[in-house]
Amino acid sequence: MPLENGDTARQRGQQVNGEVSGTPRLRGMGDPPLRDTTAPDGSRTEVTAAGWEPGPALGGEDVTPGGTPQRAGQQEALMTELSELVQKVVKSSSWWERHGVDISILACSFLLLPAGFLCLRSAQAIPFLVGVLTLGVVHHTLTVKGSHLASHNALTESKSWSKVWAIFFIELCSAFTVEQGIYNHVKIHHGYTNVIGLGDSSTWKIPFLNRYIYMFIAPLAVPILTPLVALGLLRNVEWKAALRTVCCMFLGFYCHYWLLLHVSGFQSLWSALLCMLLTRSLLAHPYIHVNIFQHIGLPMFAPDRKPKRIHLMSLGVLNLPRNTLLDWSFGHSLISCHVEHHLFPSLSDNMCLKIKPIVSQYLKQKKLPYNEDTYSSRLWLFLQRYEELMVHAPPITELVGIQ
Repeated sequence: MPLENGDTARQRGQQVNGEVSGTPRLRGMGDPPLRDTTAPDGSRTEVTAAGWEPGPALGGEDVTPGGTPQRAGQQEALMTELSELVQKVVKSSSWWERHGVDISILACSFLLLPAGFLCLRSAQAIPFLVGVLTLGVVHHTLTVKGSHLASHNALTESKSWSKVWAIFFIELCSAFTVEQGIYNHVKIHHGYTNVIGLGDSSTWKIPFLNRYIYMFIAPLAVPILTPLVALGLLRNVEWKAALRTVCCMFLGFYCHYWLLLHVSGFQSLWSALLCMLLTRSLLAHPYIHVNIFQHIGLPMFAPDRKPKRIHLMSLGVLNLPRNTLLDWSFGHSLISCHVEHHLFPSLSDNMCLKIKPIVSQYLKQKKLPYNEDTYSSRLWLFLQRYEELMVHAPPITELVGIQ
């Protein structure tokens, strides 16, 4: 989940009206009016804005495809129609499809933990590396997939259990605070995807780093930076929540350290800490890459000139191809079904995969963008245009058609 500066988060909080629900919500979130922004062109994913024209800045009309202004009610009808199609699939799906598949993946990851720690006892290289790989994949499955599903209440339809799982996965496993994690990710990033100054993914940018350090070296610091950022954000939450977060973070780190000493047989503090860093940063590179590939470089909008929800998500979100390792560790909603996830964020990874054909067919039928690109293509794009995409302020899309 994106990490944001606490002061920025407080300022943004005055403008957000989204909320987190324990059951699948198939409606679009509200679109409160905000402020202004200018237009990207160039990349293969940005040309999807061609053929659009701007609607009025404020009022009952908004930007729509084909160059024709449409009233808000007509635009919302598209989202309502798609929601009805998806709702039929959700209602006809079993509990196993809605929640069971993803819960089983998380449970299997827990069951792999003993094998991973025991493999680290070996003095031979191959079993030791197997242990590192096992613990690295398990760690990212719990911290990325588990935390992401928990933040959206997609693991269960019970509000009470949703809160328990959120604390477990986000605070104990991921060393982040639940309140700030959910606020920054669910209410800001999802509520205002690619809106400048709100959900524009700018928190992932470190402009003073050059492209190679950012893309290939800096991700190794994610396990260290995440708890530091989390501690910095604790000043924005109640003292009880802050105390709970600190206790959960300490317990998570100490359990990992204790198991390395007493199960894996590490003899020193520094060797155990080095192993912790190694396993916790194993998939940090794709974690950072995925977070920037799927939004940055796509059309960006001013708060008072952004499209309605279905158009905003179809323009500003991109799917990557399926990948067995990343599908397991990060989940379909972060890889090949990111468009579906942004349209219906409370659905589980497996349900996002199930509704993918419906969503892609509907968007294409309505002549709305459905952005897809390969991992290697996006990596090359960011290496080629790093200054433009990751250092300078993103240009604002005015949605003008090709003249």
